Amino acid sequence: MTQTVHPLIQLKKTLAPGACLLGLDLGSKTIGIALSNSNLTIASPLQTIARTKFTADSRALLDLVKTYKAGGLVLGLPLNMDGGEGPRAQSTRAFARNLAQLDAPPLVFWDERLSTVAVTRTLLEADVSRAKRQKAVDKMAAAFILQGALDYLARAPGET
Repeated sequence: MTQTVHPLIQLKKTLAPGACLLGLDLGSKTIGIALSNSNLTIASPLQTIARTKFTADSRALLDLVKTYKAGGLVLGLPLNMDGGEGPRAQSTRAFARNLAQLDAPPLVFWDERLSTVAVTRTLLEADVSRAKRQKAVDKMAAAFILQGALDYLARAPGET
């Protein structure tokens, strides 16, 4: 029986030396963006893009890809708690399909269940004001998603 290779591991194998990854938390109003280091060990919140139209959103993302020489994208996939896909996951997949038709680097999905909840809880525990939480939660959720993917790569057998 042949064992399938996780798409994230396949993506890592295609990266140019020193390339980083961008993590994306796609919301209906914003896109949170995080950046990995070139060693693919640490994810840091980068920025939040206010969503308008796909053309403008994708242009802003592709500008960041060029600026940071990102070799791939890790897009949070909002699965239901039972693992199924609802309307938000379908919308995320559609965004990815449209982005793939442009000059975008390879993209993989990463389960983002409870990422925003975890980040919001952390910010509440740190006593961050509501206004500051609203400004930070999306890019921090993107970092949470990307860090999960990076941690998976660090644990993957034969991938260190």
